[in-house]
Amino acid sequence: MEELEFENSPSKEIDEETLFIVTQTFKALGDPTRVRILHLLFQKECSVNEIADTLDIRQSTVSHQLRFLKNLRLVKYRRAGTTLYYSHDDEHVMLILKQMIDHACHS
Repeated sequence: MEELEFENSPSKEIDEETLFIVTQTFKALGDPTRVRILHLLFQKECSVNEIADTLDIRQSTVSHQLRFLKNLRLVKYRRAGTTLYYSHDDEHVMLILKQMIDHACHS
């Protein structure tokens, strides 16, 4: 098996900010609703209404989860008139999510 190399030397401690970001990102990926939203946004850009309709989730729940994901910079948005369109904002996290989905489907 190939040995993993981290950007920072393995002998160094992880600084507090990095540790916080890593744990919050895993927390984000530990929630089924957020995983469903990220999976959808990996496929296409969507408005809150489109996310709510596609995933059959209340708009208030979608907005709450998007705010959490946006604060972690996992999603971004663009405004078109009065509508906000969301998309994923971190290829690294999306790769992790894809690998975990592939891993779960591999049986």
